[in-house]
Order: sequence, then C-alpha cells, then structure tokens
Amino acid sequence: MSDQQIEAAVFRRLLSHLDNRKDVQNIDLMNLAGFCRNCLSKWYAEAAAEEGRSIDKEAAREIVYGMPYAEWKAQYQTEATPEQAAQFAAQQDPSAGE
Repeated sequence: MSDQQIEAAVFRRLLSHLDNRKDVQNIDLMNLAGFCRNCLSKWYAEAAAEEGRSIDKEAAREIVYGMPYAEWKAQYQTEATPEQAAQFAAQQDPSAGE
C-alpha cells in the first residue's frame, strides 16, 4: 500500500469517526483542536485545486459531512453556549484572555 493510499484510508476513517460523533460540534473541535469539519472541507477543496480540479465549497462540505451542509446543520448543529463562544473568541484574540 502506498503512502497516498494509507493517507486516503486515514482520511476516510477520520470522516467516519466524525460522522459517528455528530454530538461533537464544530465549535468543540475548534476549541480543542483548532480545526473543524468546515476546515477539512476547505482543505479538501484547496488540495483539489492544487491538482487542477475545481470543487466548490458546498461540494467539499458534502464530502466531509456526508450530506449537504444545510441538512447536517439543521439536523445536528446546536447553538454555541456562551462558554464555548467565549473560549473560541479568546483563542482568536490571544489578548482577550489577559
């Protein structure tokens, strides 16, 4: 198995894991890891562009979310708590926590 095949398998496993953990919100991922499902879809579209393929934002999101983003958002996304939003904001502006 080539490195590229292994990396593709790992990516598919990551997507499967995220699909099985719809309870984990994007803001949770951003606060803990600094990336979320939307980041993955952006990276996917950027990698495709580097290979000369055009994949729009919504198509990339559907690959990552396993369904149209609007559908996933309506079914699974919850409102961020004030604590989650504050943590996210503090990470965006490191001086906010001082």
